[in-house]
This record gives sequence, structure tokens and C-alpha cells, in this order.
Amino acid sequence: MEPIDIGIIVSGVMLLFVVLGMRVAFAAALAGFVGLTWIFWAKFGYNPDKFMKALTISVKTAGQVPHAKVSSQALSLIPTFILIGYLAYYAGLTKALFEAAKRWAGWMPGGMAVATVFATAGFSAVSGASVATSAVFARIAIPEMQAMGYNKRFAAGVVAAAGTLASLIPPSAILVIYAIIVEQDVGKLLLAGFIPGAFSAIVYVSLIVGMAMIWPSYGPKITGYTWREKFASLPPAFPIFFVVGIIIFFIYNPFGDPWGTPTEGGALGAFVVFLMAVIQGMRWGQLKDALLETAKLSAMIFTIVWGVLIYVRFLGFAQLPSAFADWISGLEQSPMLTLIFILLAYAVLGMFMDAIGMLLLTLPVVYPAVMALNGGEGVLAADSAFGMSGPMCAIWFGILVVKMAEFCLITPPIGLNCFVVAGVRDDLTVQDVFRGVMPFFFADAATIGLLIAFPQIVLYLPSLA
Repeated sequence: MEPIDIGIIVSGVMLLFVVLGMRVAFAAALAGFVGLTWIFWAKFGYNPDKFMKALTISVKTAGQVPHAKVSSQALSLIPTFILIGYLAYYAGLTKALFEAAKRWAGWMPGGMAVATVFATAGFSAVSGASVATSAVFARIAIPEMQAMGYNKRFAAGVVAAAGTLASLIPPSAILVIYAIIVEQDVGKLLLAGFIPGAFSAIVYVSLIVGMAMIWPSYGPKITGYTWREKFASLPPAFPIFFVVGIIIFFIYNPFGDPWGTPTEGGALGAFVVFLMAVIQGMRWGQLKDALLETAKLSAMIFTIVWGVLIYVRFLGFAQLPSAFADWISGLEQSPMLTLIFILLAYAVLGMFMDAIGMLLLTLPVVYPAVMALNGGEGVLAADSAFGMSGPMCAIWFGILVVKMAEFCLITPPIGLNCFVVAGVRDDLTVQDVFRGVMPFFFADAATIGLLIAFPQIVLYLPSLA
């Protein structure tokens, strides 16, 4: 049996395990280990005496590859960015940001929901995890929306959908993972997420305002705040923007060379937020909770990465990525239509897999295929299918798949953000949240379509770096 046949069989069994409920990390690690052993044993002609040798090689490969990647400097970004978000929450900075958004944006139809989206977008700029963002605003925003007469399902849907913005707006854990898997510049990818993230927030706000204008029961305006009260809400929220500014200038110094790496910028941001939290009077118990929550979420992400990297190495031996790339590039239909089909396939996969696991499992196969469609890694913009160079195509595709990952965070039956919101609120079921996010499916579809049609939304900032 050829290695590629083994790759297809093992990958199919792994996907079956995932659909049946096995955790992605364990399914991928098991599939990768079994697949490596199978391939090495096949090379030895299925000789029974050589089985232990094949098993030994697989054990060494499975142990070395994950350690080499997980211990890389780039992945150390993830815990620091997650820690920034939790420290900001326990320091009370999140409530201050929400109050400022409420006073400044509440005059719009659906004012409280609009304020939630803007506050979530602001918090996403210091939090690298959608799950953490959704959990925070489920506690803060939903009670206030319900107090104003909002439908509880719609209120939950706003929080779950807005929480996905943390996947795109830097610092983003998923963007960092994408950069590591496809071996692209982390800094440029994080920079590329700013405009699409803000654009996604504006699309969400437009949807909410439109719904509130047609059906006023979806959210009344917030009135009564004077200009003095509006300006008074800004100083308590200033630390959030201060931290964002520090990270941006540290990594992308517009006046010269960067002052440090994204990893160092994340560590500096975490230290600054910690100092602000101490000044705000954060107690030891709150600091302990922030550290524990950061450790739990980081451990979950690292476990998924570790398991999938074993599977990725197996795919390399099976030659499945190169075969898939050759097949995709040989299709007679237009490259753009092929790209759209790939994104639609992500939408279907997202119904059964979590966002990070889905990207980690598919990118080793899909990314080479997309680059082949465009003309290759070193292709120039004038010669490419999508009108952009190889590095820029990698960034553009990265933002598209991360946006698809956002979409999957609210897609039934696995939509993780919806489960988080329902878990935080005792008065909500998962079904309530899934019904509440349905209008935002159309908003995400519109956003993805515009990012495909106008790539400069994604590429403008990276082109300046």
C-alpha cells in the first residue's frame, strides 16, 4: 500500500473519531502515531521482525516534533496575550470599557447591543481568546440588556457573536497558531487583523442597528447622558487603550526599527496590565483566578497543538499535502471559485470541530493547495491568480480562514462561544444562544464576501510594514 493511501485511510478514521466525540488533540495524536508506525512498517515490507523498529522510530518522531514546535518562541505569545485579557477583567477595566461604550454609542438604535459590540472589540485588542471574551461579557452585558427589555436570546447572540472578534483583532491566539503552522511572519499577520477585525465589528453594528430600526423591540436607544458624563467615562477606560498602544508601538514602531519581538511585546503588555490591576486594588484571590484561567486555556491550546503536530508530521511522510495541492491546482475551474469551495468546506467542518483544531488539522493540506492556486510561494503579484504575491496571499488566506474560524465559533452544534455564554448564564440554554446568533451568520457571510472581493482591506497595513 502506498503512503498516500495510508494517509487517506488514517485521516478518514481520525475525522470519524472527532465526529463521534473524541477530543481533537487525542484523535490527531493517535492517528499520527498509528499512521507513522504503519508507514515505517510498510517500508520494511510488513516484516514482523521489523515492527518494533517501526514502532521505535514512530515514538522518537512523535516525541521530538511537538517539543521542537511547542518550545518555540512564537508560541509563548499565547499565554501572555490570554493573561492580558484575564488581568484586565479582574482589574475591573472591562466594566469601565463597557460603560464608556454605553455612554458614547448608546444613542443608536439597539444602543446597548451596539455598545456591547464596540466594548467587545476594544477588549479583544487586549485579549487573545474568544472564549475568554465571551465569558467576560456574558457576565457584564447580558444582565444590562435584559434590564432594558432586550430579548434574552438576542442579547446572548450579540455577546457570543461579538466575542468572536478576539480571533481576528490582535493579539489573536489563532493568528499566531496559523503563522506557526504555515511558517509566516507573526508580526505581519497580527497587523493584518486590525482592519478586518474593526470591519467585522462595524458589520455587526450595522446589522443590529438595522434590526432595531425595523423591529424596535430588539433594542431601545440609551438617552440621558450629558457630554460631561460621556467624557467622564473615558479616563477609567484609558488603560485598555494605553496597553494596546504600548504593544503596537513596541512591535511596529512607526518611527524606526521595532523595539522588540511580538513575544516581548506581549510580555510587556501583560506586565503593564498587572501594574494597573494592582493600582486598581486587585486582590490576591483575583490574581490567582486570572493566573489559573490563563493556565487552563493555555494548556488546552498547547495540548491541541502538540497532538496535531504529530498528525502533521505523519501527513508529510504520507505526501498527502503535495498530492492535494497538485490536484487542486490541476482543476479546470477558476482559482477563485476553488477558494470559495474551500472556505465553504471550512463552514461545514466547523459544525463538528472546534476552530483551533479545525485549522491545525486542515492547514497542512489546504495551505499548500491555496498557494499552488496562486502560483506558488515566490510568485509575483503580476503573475499570480489572485493578483498578489506569495507572502501577501499567505496573509490574505490566513485572515480568511481565521474569519471562517470565527464563524465556526457560533455554528451549531459545536459552536464553542455559544456553549460558554450558556454556561455562564443559568437562565440561558445552548439552544437559546444558537437561536440568538442566527442573524449574525448573514453578517459574517457578508464580511467574508467583502474580504474576498476587496483584498486590500486585509493587505493595506501589512504592505506598509
